[in-house]
Amino acid sequence: MSTEHLTRNARLDALAATLREQLAEYDCELLEQFGELTLVVPAEHLLDVCLTLRDHEALQFEQLIDVCGVDYAAYGQSEWETETASFTGFGRGVDRDPKLTLDDPKRFAVAYHLLSLAYNRRLRVRAYAGGAEPMVDSVVDIWPSANWFEREAFDLYGILFRGHPDLRRILTDYGFVGHPFRKDFPLIGQVEMRYDAELARVVYEPVSIEPRVLVPRVIRGDAPAGPDLSQETGDA
Repeated sequence: MSTEHLTRNARLDALAATLREQLAEYDCELLEQFGELTLVVPAEHLLDVCLTLRDHEALQFEQLIDVCGVDYAAYGQSEWETETASFTGFGRGVDRDPKLTLDDPKRFAVAYHLLSLAYNRRLRVRAYAGGAEPMVDSVVDIWPSANWFEREAFDLYGILFRGHPDLRRILTDYGFVGHPFRKDFPLIGQVEMRYDAELARVVYEPVSIEPRVLVPRVIRGDAPAGPDLSQETGDA
């Protein structure tokens, strides 16, 4: 595990020391930011680490609060640049062709939020799932509450969970194409759906709207003031 971190918080420092001691063999990385600890775990050691976090007497993270997916393909990028953009012209400062790294082995990650009721401590665990075919081991056998959370991450991000007992979509429709939280998923979707009264069922059709970039309203400190309406309204 990485070198010692000082969080200037006695409770976090004690937890960090315990994690370094008990997980030294798994080559984990321990990060601290905003008064929170994040344990980055190699995917091949995820189950061993999770078992230790749950069962070790000094840790006892017996409750899984949440599991969520992350797509880092456009991490740190912004479609709009309003600091150096010009004052005129539609679409000023907009980048309509963001550079996405789709095959980066650290593109997708799974984040687990854990709670120790015994010690009243929280921990975030992160494991990278890969880029082309993201996959990690399921933790359902360790924390049964992960079942639907992992299905949600699969549905929205396309992350596979090896060993999950029933890995299928949970939020989108059965005929949905793609995974809507991926950064390369089109904002207008792949297809559109509507109810057909004659057929008495929902039908799928090609998308009828065109991709477009909305222009945000940017209020600048040196922008000219608006018209004085006090004389028109009769106010003093």
